[in-house]
This record gives sequence, structure tokens and C-alpha cells, in this order.
Amino acid sequence: MKRFLEKMQDPQDRKYFFTMLGSKLLGAAAVFAVYFGIKAILHGTSASADDGTTAAAASSAAAAAAPAAAAAAAAVPAYVSPINTVWVLVTAFLVFFMQAGFMMLEGGFARSRETVNVMLEGIIDTCLCGLLFYGWGFAWMFGSGCGLIGNQYYFLQHIPDTYGTTGVPTLAIFLFQFAFADCTSTITSGAMVGRTGFIGDLLYSVVVSGIIYPILGHWAWGPDGWLNNIQPAAFHDFAGSTVVHTIGGMIALAGAVVLGPRIGRKFKRDGGGPMPGHDMTIAALGTIILWFGWYGFNPGSTLSAMDTLGIARIATNTTLAAVAGGIAAMFFVYPRSKIWDCGTTCNGLLAGLVAITCPCYWVSPLGAIILGSIAGVVVVLATDLLEYLRIDDPVGAWPVHGAAGVWGTLSLGLFATGQYGSPTPTGADTSSVVKGLFYGGGFTQLKAQMIGSACIGGGALIMGFILMYAVHYLTGTLRISKEGELQGMDIHEHGGAAYPEFTTGA
Repeated sequence: MKRFLEKMQDPQDRKYFFTMLGSKLLGAAAVFAVYFGIKAILHGTSASADDGTTAAAASSAAAAAAPAAAAAAAAVPAYVSPINTVWVLVTAFLVFFMQAGFMMLEGGFARSRETVNVMLEGIIDTCLCGLLFYGWGFAWMFGSGCGLIGNQYYFLQHIPDTYGTTGVPTLAIFLFQFAFADCTSTITSGAMVGRTGFIGDLLYSVVVSGIIYPILGHWAWGPDGWLNNIQPAAFHDFAGSTVVHTIGGMIALAGAVVLGPRIGRKFKRDGGGPMPGHDMTIAALGTIILWFGWYGFNPGSTLSAMDTLGIARIATNTTLAAVAGGIAAMFFVYPRSKIWDCGTTCNGLLAGLVAITCPCYWVSPLGAIILGSIAGVVVVLATDLLEYLRIDDPVGAWPVHGAAGVWGTLSLGLFATGQYGSPTPTGADTSSVVKGLFYGGGFTQLKAQMIGSACIGGGALIMGFILMYAVHYLTGTLRISKEGELQGMDIHEHGGAAYPEFTTGA
């Protein structure tokens, strides 16, 4: 006790003591908050079960009076389609595997000294998104509420056995949609490679996955989203050219603008050019892995294995748009550079995939080739625009996902053939078809696509700027220090290099 009192006379010891005491108290408070929060959630579940037990007891007399009827009612389960459930789960696994593709693509386009940072961001963004989508993201996006936001299924509580009329367990739908949500945050990080502090990445990832994506996504994909009720034609986005790619691309653009270019980045109008990625091998492999995962992304969005012709059409259209985008980008760039550029070809291929994601169910194979080819040109022109505006996007996140996503959304209003309606649990429904301008549908569907793309894309861009400026100026963690960037993010932020056997430096 005497020693303690003596130490309390020293201001530095006093400061250390109260700092440690305060941190211990805060830690204890956090533990109790988590404990009581989990207890409240579990209590709500058990209370619901108790209510069901009480209700069963109250109606026991009626059940006794009609035992045969009660037994028959209890024997009728909710409609579940085993084949559709397996289809959704398998395609969810394919979409999740796209994270490996994103990590390899971004890592290859990055410099070697920031490769570990790219890999860890891809892993931790996935972990954060999973918890946030479980807590309230799925509720806000796919629960019923109002036209702007859902208000059901928080923490996956009180969910129905199957979601809507799909015949697929709600938990399977959750897993499938979590994989989609994860892609959005990963897309955002691509434009911010090489200079984003790790804490800053965690902060913006929480907001993107937990707030921006589920709210904007509800507008188009929620059961009562307001874009579903546009008259005379509703907005359509089959697998996410707008909901996933445009949202991710626009937030990525905001992040790149707020961060500013990497140290040493010299743009073409200033006599320089893009910084080369350190490994086009893994970038190209990442591209092909993403292409493979897209066969879950697009065909899986039928949520039904029974629409066999629709699945085959989607898979074929996805393939043709990808190959057309890659070829168009490569040949479009060659005359001015006199090189066959691998990075441009990869991004052109991805742009074709992004563009076909919205209209894949409603266009013909020829339409897929045409719109994929245009996407390959769009991604190059969008990259030129960023270069002219001196915006540093190391992997081309906005050109690939933002610009090509907008084009793909609008292309539905042009190339939809008017032959196809929508998939159902038991097959295709052609009672209401989607027809574009080039097939005699006029401007009706194109207007709906323009409204949806402008509202969701514009909303994502505005929210993205608010988010990035808030993280940058309120926390000071968005951009790494100059010393850390020059030293290399892997060493400065994570304590080790991706390739320790080789010398890396500024």
C-alpha cells in the first residue's frame, strides 16, 4: 500500500494507472454488453417458443375434439424444393469462391510491397460482411418493411422455413446473398489499393456492408422495394449489374478521389502512366477464377433449377459477353499502344461479365455478344477518363464495375427480346415479358432502367463520398502515413513482406 501511494505521487504513474483502470472497466462493460445482448436475443427466441407452447396448450381441447384434422395439419410441411435448394447452395459456393479471384486480381495489379495488405483486406472484409449481413444487412435488404428499407429477420430471428414463394430455405437464400454482399465491399477496395490504412479499411467496410449495400439493394431486390413498382414498367436487375457492381464501383470511385493518388503516381497528361502491377500471372488467374464464379453469380440468380432453358441461356450469354469484352478491349487498345495488353484484356473480359449480369435472362446470344463488345470499349474509355482526371484506380474498379455496370443495366432496355418473363420454382413464367427498344418495346423499359441506375448509382456515389470524407477527416485513418507508404504497407501495417526472399522497396 505504501508503495502504491508513493507511485501515485508521480504524474506519469498516475496517468498510467488510470489509463489501465479505465481500459479494464471499458473491457468489462463490453463483455457484459455482449453477454446481455446475446441473452436478450436468445430470450426472444425462447419466448416465441414459449408463446407457441402456450398457444398449443390453450388449443388442446379443440385438438382433442378433432384429432384426425390436427394430425393432418401437423403433417403438412412448408413447401421445400430439394433440387432448388441444392442449386442455390452450390451456386452460393461458386459466388463465394469469387473472393479468391478478387484477391488474386487485386494482388497482381498491386505492387509487391502491398500484396499482404490486399490479401488480409479480402479476408477480413469477408468476415465483417458475414457478421453484419447476419445482424441486420439481410433484414434491411430482404425483409418486408417499406419501399426504402426492410424491417424483418434481424439476427436471422423469426425467419420462415422458406423465403417467399421460392421453395428454398431462408438460410440458403441468406448464404447466397451474403456472397453477393461480400463482392461489393471487395470491389470498393480495388480502387483504394496501396495507400489505405488498415483501420480505415475496416471502418468503411463496416458501413458499405452494413448500411449502404443493404439499403440501396432493398430498393431493387427487396420484396417491397420502390423500384419494383415503377409504372408502366418495373426496374429489372437480374443478378446485380446495378445492385452489386454499380454500388461497389461508385463507392470505389469516391474512395479513390478522397484518398488521392499514390506517392509517385504520374499520369499520362503529365508525361507518365499507370504503375505496373507486380504479377500479371496471378492477376490473369484471378480473372479466370472470377469468370468461373460468375456461373454461380448469374445462373444461380434464378433461385430455381427447374427453369432449365433459362439457366442454359444465362450461362451461354455470360460466356459470350465475357469473350466479346476481352477481345474488344484488346483490339481497341492495340492501335494506339502497339502492344497486346494482358491487363486491358482481363479488364475487358470482366467488363463484359459485369455488363451481362443485369440482362442475362432476357437477351439473346447475339445481344450478349454485342453488349459485351461495347462493354470492352467502355472500360477502356472509362480508364482513359480517370487518367485524364488524375484519379488513381490501380485495378480499374470503377471502369470495370461502375461504368460497365451502368452500361449493362441500360442495355436491358435496348436488347431484351420480349420472349422471356421470369424464373419460378417450377419453371419459367412468360405471362409478363421484358422487351427492349431494339425489339419493338419502345423506351418504356429503358426509362425504368435509367431511373434505377441513376438512383442507386447516384445514391452510392453520394453516400460513398460522405463515408470516405467522414473516415478521412473524423478519424484520420483512411490514408496511411507518407512514411508507411514509402516503406511499404506490408512491412508497415502487417509486419512482413509477401516475398521475404526478394528485396522490395519504394
